[in-house]
Amino acid sequence: MGFIRKFLLPKEVDFNAAMLGQARVGREMVELLYRLCVDGEQEALEKIGERAEAARTLKNRNMKELLDVFITPYDKESIYRMITQLDWIALSVKHFQLEVTVYRIPSLRGHEPIVSLLREMARTLEDGLVQLGRTPLQHMGEEIDRIRDLYDEVVSHCARASADLDARLECKQLLHQRDVLLQLKEVAKRIHVAANTLEDMAIKVV
Repeated sequence: MGFIRKFLLPKEVDFNAAMLGQARVGREMVELLYRLCVDGEQEALEKIGERAEAARTLKNRNMKELLDVFITPYDKESIYRMITQLDWIALSVKHFQLEVTVYRIPSLRGHEPIVSLLREMARTLEDGLVQLGRTPLQHMGEEIDRIRDLYDEVVSHCARASADLDARLECKQLLHQRDVLLQLKEVAKRIHVAANTLEDMAIKVV
């Protein structure tokens, strides 16, 4: 049977586990972002870069597996979208790290409400991938709706924070602060888009 499975049967890959691995690394990166902004852990800034490398390795491996197999639990287009969108979550956190480093922003205090929402979004997305194919669509839909609601809250917080920026700051500093807020919103957007694909995949396994 081992010979038949190895040489004759089409290759099978556990894409649920593969996508979950990517989601977990993305969530870990958001957790580091939270620790950086809320707890002021500067070492979290360096760790974000390390996890970004792990995220890229997982993305490349999963994409190669997708190209090599014939049998997948969902259509290849859906898996491709999820792989790339999970990679975008990691990239958006990495870009936040880049902006904070290049702009030499001394403190990220004040963003606690936003990064708390991002952490909840990332955790909910990871939980959704754990449940994919195992949980009724109705419950999955509730989780995905929760991510949409959290995204709406992030956008609102970012808009208010942008409006409340200290007008006494120099123009360059204001632009830097605004860019950071926009990047936080980008992280939320990428999680939201991945949640939409998760819903699409959940519908297809009903």
